[in-house]
Amino acid sequence: MTVMPSAESLKQSLQEQGVKYALAGYVDLHGIIKGKFVPLSHLGRMLKGSELFTGAALDGVPQDISDNEVAAMPDTSHPAVCPWNPELAWFPSDLYLDGAPFEACSRNILKRQVAAAAEMGFTFNLGIETEFFLFRDGEEGSFEPISTRDTLAKPCYDPRTLGDNMHIVGELVEAMNNLGWDVYSFDHEDANGQFETDFTYTDALNMADRLVFFRLMANEIARKHGAFASFMPKPSATRTGSGAHYNMSLADRETGRNLFDPAHAEDPYGCGVTQMAYHFIAGIMKHARAISAVIAPTVNSYKRLVRKGSMSGSTWAPVFVCYGNNNRTNMLRIPSQGARVECRAADIACNPYLGAAMILAAGLEGIREALDPGQPHRENMYNYTDAQVRDMGIEMLPQTLGEAIEAFAQDPLSRQVFGQAMFDSYVQYKREEWNSYHTHVSDWELKRYLKFF
Repeated sequence: MTVMPSAESLKQSLQEQGVKYALAGYVDLHGIIKGKFVPLSHLGRMLKGSELFTGAALDGVPQDISDNEVAAMPDTSHPAVCPWNPELAWFPSDLYLDGAPFEACSRNILKRQVAAAAEMGFTFNLGIETEFFLFRDGEEGSFEPISTRDTLAKPCYDPRTLGDNMHIVGELVEAMNNLGWDVYSFDHEDANGQFETDFTYTDALNMADRLVFFRLMANEIARKHGAFASFMPKPSATRTGSGAHYNMSLADRETGRNLFDPAHAEDPYGCGVTQMAYHFIAGIMKHARAISAVIAPTVNSYKRLVRKGSMSGSTWAPVFVCYGNNNRTNMLRIPSQGARVECRAADIACNPYLGAAMILAAGLEGIREALDPGQPHRENMYNYTDAQVRDMGIEMLPQTLGEAIEAFAQDPLSRQVFGQAMFDSYVQYKREEWNSYHTHVSDWELKRYLKFF
């Protein structure tokens, strides 16, 4: 059992590290950290929920302006001293309302599913690959990759372009390691100015905390060097987009043993995971179209989930609801090392608390109901036509945010996981986002149609 430090001992430890302020940081609908800075002399009050917030002022914190404020309740198990500002310490926080957990808090939504897994004897372990872009501002609102050498047709894994940007990427990796995240590799990705960091998995709640903090940290470090980090899923139509692949497994809560590892159980389809993992996969596939609205949450997300649209000949992103072994054209991939399941549909703009909650709930349903995902696909799924895929009984992932949010709205799992208030808020917000985009007159339309007829 974890023993939480007292407020006084925590305050003393932070003071010794030079910290002056604390941030009780919860997230909005988008997974963006919000909160107030509190002088360390008031840390004890903050840890008891002294900092109040009007939910109506934020996206996806469903409250009326007449409602009581929500309070941020910090988790003291893993605060982080901010690498870009060592005078500030961040505490991942839950929202409370009237002394009880606020149902519509993103972190509380994930915690409910983590508790459901615990009741079944499981710990949900999660690793998220962080892909992102580094740009600098140009003239009149334009932007460009920060490296002048980022002009290669296929810059993936190029050490020169990575080396050009080590003043930012290296500082970011060092910060991650100082936080104890254990980065084991990083590289320049398939698009100009695109990078990926890979670090050791942990339990899902901790990993979601790390991802939202990573986005804040990457941007603050980039700003020091006259750049900005972009977590837009698809900034260029001719380059790959940024995923946030979820690498997932269930562990036995008592022993910590990986229950997806076929060294301990039967592997009926020969992909490198156990029967339990196949049930988990089947549950995700059953609810994949609804899940898509949460793990690929923007209009721009669906410009990544296409077959073509990259100089390298492929987007490397899934299009169909299918699974297989080490095959990157499936939505759900079992890497060659096995013992885990990777969801490739998730992108870097997702709210990881909500995405992990939906996927975990679907996977647990698959286990409870002993669902069967069918035969794996080891072939290149991009080579099939849409008609051929339909004849095989394989669903397509949604092709637009509008399509995805309607699938989310129609799936009972969505309301069950989110709770009524957050479900209503999410559906309303995303429908309005889609309608705003759908009715916008773009430059493409003006160039094509203004003098066309």
